[in-house]
Amino acid sequence: MISELARQIDMLHREKNIPRDAVIEVLESAMVAAARKRFGNERDIEAQFNEELGEVELFEFKTVVEEFDNNDTEILIEEARALDPDCEVGDSLGIKMDVEGLGRIAAQTAKQVIIQRVRDAEREMTFNEFRDRKGELITGIVRRFEKGNIIVDLGRAEAILPRREQVVSETYRQGDRIQAYVLDITRAAKSSQVVLSRSHPGLLMKLFELEVPEIYEGIVRIEACAREPGFRAKIAVSSTDPDVDPVGACVGLKGSRVQAVVQELRGEAIDIIPYHPDPARFIVHAIAPASVSRVYIDEHTHCMELIVPDEQLSKAIGRRGQNVRLASQLTGLDIDIMTEEEESKRRQAEFESRTRLFMDTLDLDEFFAQLLVAEGFTNLEEVAYVDLDELTSIEGVDDSTAAELQARARDYIEAQNKAALDNARALGVEDSLITFPGLTPQMVEALAKDDVKTLEDFATLADWEVAGGWTTVDGERVKDDGILEKFEVSLEEAQNMVMTARVALGWVDPDDLVADEAEETEEEEE
Repeated sequence: MISELARQIDMLHREKNIPRDAVIEVLESAMVAAARKRFGNERDIEAQFNEELGEVELFEFKTVVEEFDNNDTEILIEEARALDPDCEVGDSLGIKMDVEGLGRIAAQTAKQVIIQRVRDAEREMTFNEFRDRKGELITGIVRRFEKGNIIVDLGRAEAILPRREQVVSETYRQGDRIQAYVLDITRAAKSSQVVLSRSHPGLLMKLFELEVPEIYEGIVRIEACAREPGFRAKIAVSSTDPDVDPVGACVGLKGSRVQAVVQELRGEAIDIIPYHPDPARFIVHAIAPASVSRVYIDEHTHCMELIVPDEQLSKAIGRRGQNVRLASQLTGLDIDIMTEEEESKRRQAEFESRTRLFMDTLDLDEFFAQLLVAEGFTNLEEVAYVDLDELTSIEGVDDSTAAELQARARDYIEAQNKAALDNARALGVEDSLITFPGLTPQMVEALAKDDVKTLEDFATLADWEVAGGWTTVDGERVKDDGILEKFEVSLEEAQNMVMTARVALGWVDPDDLVADEAEETEEEEE
């Protein structure tokens, strides 16, 4: 005959899907806790489930002694031999306890421990079951709503769809089927939580993977994805097989595949564009449906400037800036859009500014200054240090004229450098910084004005403090101004200069830098 307790253990094992051994272990721990609450924590008590009797037996272990020192933990040799004739002084003797004597309070304690341990086991099982499913799609049923969050029944576990991961245009009712992206698996204090998302770009990518066999097989790859959940998304795709059109594969026959994804996303518009490794060509596709006349890329600032026809401006920007914002997210570049008229005005302003520069610094008339600008010269350094042949190739400029132009440019630059160094020294800059490789006198002056006056001061700077950069605050990109940003110092150049300063000061071992570079190279090759 199976005892009632054994039936309860088997039922708990089946309903909660908890291993039978784990249920028994929980039960034994609960009985020990109940016994210690009744008899005291100082007693050495163990529990063991008896499969034949179908009950939990409690044993109290006492040390066999000749004379009592502690009645709770010791037993006299005479009493011990009445229970076990072979025991000796110093042995530990297990004495079966009366379980029924625990009382109602002890039973309640046992129940609480069992409930808590079962919950712990369920939480651990939930975590183990879903920890490898992060980044996958999962389907469940909407069960209830808690403070704006949606609780989803996944069968043997519950998941949470937080308010922040929901799409504002989507509404659900109790009992609705919901498909979501597994964002995270957490070990929460009360229960393991499966955190879902309907707004993550991964949801869009996984839906296409389901609908497009070529993506699942690896023939078509999703290179980038950007979403404004509930409104519009852009996805860039490429193909490893020249005979397979990646855009056509994702669209499907008569748009069947993309429409299946749109339907699951409740009408979210999706632009599928071909990926291209050339950033300029990629951005032209990404900004569609607007057409682009010209593209300018600033590699120092990772910015891209698009010139579009006047009538295409509204298309390029999109409703409330949506199109350009998604294109920027897709390419990872900051995008500025200008019309051809605006670009023409800007170029005219630049032409006039450079003309005035050459007129003022080289003592030239307007025609000659305009001639230099038209030939592509943008600053004094280019005039001063370019090969003489490049100047003499300009119509009307002979060797003597070219030499005079370079002499005037060099004299002006040297005077500016001397003034900058004099000002820097007046501000207290040390020679160690003035002579540091890579810093021009104007750079040293700019550092001095920002209270960077020694090589030690310079070595403590971060690369973004030197070259400038961007920081994301509350989801918005915020510009960080760099001390030498106006000199077009890149982040990589700033990092190299700062690290060189640290090596020169002995703060960094150059051998460590070589080891780090070798390690990075190995990781990239892998």
